[in-house]
Amino acid sequence: MGITSRMVPTEDASARKREIEEKLKQEQETLSFIRENMEKSDQLTKGMVSILSSFESRLMQLENSIIPVHKQTENLQRLQENVDKTLSCMDHVISYYHVAKDTDRIIREGPTGRLDEYLACIAKIQKAVEYFQDNNPDSPELNTVKARFEKGKELLEAEFRSLLTRYSKPVPPILILDAITVDEELEVQEDVVLEHLPEAVLQDIICIAGWLVEYGRNQDFMNVYFQIRSNQLDRSIKGLKDHFRKNSASSGILYSPAVPTKRKDTPTKKAPKRPVYIPGTIRKAQNLLKQYSQHGLDGKKGGSNLTPLEGYDHDLRVKHPSDALTEKHGAAAGKDDVLDIEIDSYIHCITAFVKLAQSEYVLLAEIIPEHHQKKTFDSLIQEALDNLMLEGDNIVSAARRAIMRHDYSAVLTIFPILRHLKMNKSEFDTTLQGTAASTKNKLPTLITSMETIGAKALEEFADSIKNDPDKEYNMPKDGTVHELTSNAILFLQQLLDFHETAGAMLASQETSSSASSYTSEFNKRLLSSYICKVLGNLQLNLLSKSKVYEDSALSAIFLHNNYNYILKSLEKSELIQLVTVTQKKAESSYRELIEQQIQMYQRSWLKVTEHLTDRNMPVFQPGTKLKDKERQVIKDKFKGFNDGLEELCKIQKGWAIPDKEQRDFIRQAQRRVVSDAYRAFLQRCANISFTKNPEKYHKYRPEEVEEMIEKLFDTSA
Repeated sequence: MGITSRMVPTEDASARKREIEEKLKQEQETLSFIRENMEKSDQLTKGMVSILSSFESRLMQLENSIIPVHKQTENLQRLQENVDKTLSCMDHVISYYHVAKDTDRIIREGPTGRLDEYLACIAKIQKAVEYFQDNNPDSPELNTVKARFEKGKELLEAEFRSLLTRYSKPVPPILILDAITVDEELEVQEDVVLEHLPEAVLQDIICIAGWLVEYGRNQDFMNVYFQIRSNQLDRSIKGLKDHFRKNSASSGILYSPAVPTKRKDTPTKKAPKRPVYIPGTIRKAQNLLKQYSQHGLDGKKGGSNLTPLEGYDHDLRVKHPSDALTEKHGAAAGKDDVLDIEIDSYIHCITAFVKLAQSEYVLLAEIIPEHHQKKTFDSLIQEALDNLMLEGDNIVSAARRAIMRHDYSAVLTIFPILRHLKMNKSEFDTTLQGTAASTKNKLPTLITSMETIGAKALEEFADSIKNDPDKEYNMPKDGTVHELTSNAILFLQQLLDFHETAGAMLASQETSSSASSYTSEFNKRLLSSYICKVLGNLQLNLLSKSKVYEDSALSAIFLHNNYNYILKSLEKSELIQLVTVTQKKAESSYRELIEQQIQMYQRSWLKVTEHLTDRNMPVFQPGTKLKDKERQVIKDKFKGFNDGLEELCKIQKGWAIPDKEQRDFIRQAQRRVVSDAYRAFLQRCANISFTKNPEKYHKYRPEEVEEMIEKLFDTSA
């Protein structure tokens, strides 16, 4: 056991030793391999270093050989480029010397039909000018190309003028009418485009204008532009005016903002933009008022030749002999028609001016530089605007002269024009925005003039109603409506159609603080006060005129007819609504006046019916014989009644009560009063024997008396 234990450790040590020796051997072999590789690596390194050294040496030799060649080549290339540039510059410079010759034909022939090519030639000439100015300002070539440039610019300006002149045409009147009217039946309105120039021509003009501004340093073309376009604008408006003169009289009033009709040649277009007035209505009123001024104020003719009211129809319109006068004096009627057309034409021309001016500004904005547009536009519209304002001033002057002649109908001419001017003022102001103050003030000045002369006419008309003289020969013999009444009412009815304009006229002359705002309600109250003033003056004058009649009954009929005519006219024309603004009880006041005159008239029959009363009637018993004196009393009563009845019926048959309703009422009332009294009288005398010839005194049966009264106020009976 002991031996065994000693042997085991020995064997382990040997084995371990062998293992270590083997490892050592392997490590030595590895070290030996590494040494061999290191030696090989060193050899390779030495070889590579040798190669690189050799390559470096060769590169240095190559560089020393190539660099001089490269530098020489680079110098040669630079020299070549300089030569090319020099040759190019020489060619470019030489081309400037040939520009005048190269562009001579195109410049001489002008830009017509080849604007782009022409502008290209001008650009070449311009560059030549710049070259010689910078490099050789003393050369003769500079003067040559300068002259050629100026010639080219002149021809461009001439082409600008030529294109504008050749293609600018007045806008046809029918197209203007289409542009200034709208169709109320259409929800979306079609804007009528006013094409002043063909598109291709417009583009050429824009191009030329742009060149002249940028390169031509010239603003003269703007003067050319506004002169040509100003002339066309004025011709367009004059053409519209001539169109009215030629066509309105023969084919009827043309459709327009002033007249609610449609053109026959375009049945689907166009309803009026807004009614202003109906030509002929005002003219008819002017005819009547002129007759009044000629016959009622100057005293040359009597009113008996002009019965203003012979009867009413169902519309209470006056049946006036002015119709006969118009036929008799056809020339005067023709003048009135011409004036109608002139008024309507002027209203159209105002609207047309605004539309055409707006269209001109749109065109101008494409051609004229922005900072010159307002000034050029101001100059462009001056001629047409001045002509319109001059025509308006002439209307004011004519109205002023007419008023001096006491022809107050002239103010009726101003009403439709003034209303139209005021309705279009805001659009007018918008169109003229940016123009000179003198231009903007032209329309307000005209409006002020019209308001001033209109207000003067209104006031003088009211005074003329008050001061119309009481001329016996100017009074209607039949007691019908006086000319003064019919004309005054006719005048006031025209004010109703233009109540806003008339109210503003009166307000424009007010200086009180309450008038500063010129509200619609304030203007309405002023107009109401004015109408009441006229009616008050008329009533006072009629009362004074009625005293001319010797017969108080005829005086009453006269006042009754006039008061009734006034009341019915006020009610029919809705003037009563305006009157009641300041006089609440106007209607009842007139009814009281009418009733008073009826009662006054009925008193004229007292001298007939007084013979039928019991006064002085003898008291007798049936069967008692009357005394001669008592019989004579009854005879006198019959005779007085018969004579009075015959006399009144004969006289009053020639009087007139035009209003059928009033005529029937007065007849029936009088027939009832007289008939009842006569029947009662006959009944009292039925059993009285006062004469051997009763038929001599008992001439009329009650029915015959009633028939005689039924024929009162009937000249045909």
